[in-house]
Amino acid sequence: MILSALAGYVVGSLPLGYLAGRRFGGVDLRAVGSRNVGATNMYRVSGPRLGAAVMTLDLAKGALAVALTSAALPAPDPVAAGVAAVAGHVYPIWLRGQGGKGVATACGAFALLAPAATVAAAVAFACTVWLTRAVSAGSLVASVALPTAAALTGAAAAVVWGSALAGALIIWRHRGNLARLRRGTEHRLARKRIPHA
Repeated sequence: MILSALAGYVVGSLPLGYLAGRRFGGVDLRAVGSRNVGATNMYRVSGPRLGAAVMTLDLAKGALAVALTSAALPAPDPVAAGVAAVAGHVYPIWLRGQGGKGVATACGAFALLAPAATVAAAVAFACTVWLTRAVSAGSLVASVALPTAAALTGAAAAVVWGSALAGALIIWRHRGNLARLRRGTEHRLARKRIPHA
């Protein structure tokens, strides 16, 4: 399990968002916007195309960490790899611990470990963002929804506890966002206005 966690951490800590920002956006995500190297900051700084690309890369990191271990090792090793991948994304060794918030990486990991629960969490995320226009609010709700849905859908105990641990880490990384949500100063997505005929 320790080796699986180490492998997951290494995969999760690959600074793909940072590299994409430098190569294609011409920016250091650690120095602009929210200073996170995740998809949301890339979206705000460089637009939806690069934001979607970074999200895909972050999803792939989580899925790859689980796939590499689940191909040869029994549970709970893949769960350890998935949680460690989230930790690696949040605290990457290559960027001295200055990483992202871990939401997309967790989604990629638990899409393989608990597909039904991940879909439920993704729906909760989308509905919350649509209602509040705050990506952080959606992330917080999804972090609670994932372990809850995993338990309700009969996922293995290791998966339930792993999703709870990953969710707790994501909530911890969003503590600043949570404070801004309480104050009403959190950044919100603009609603598109439909022009009148």
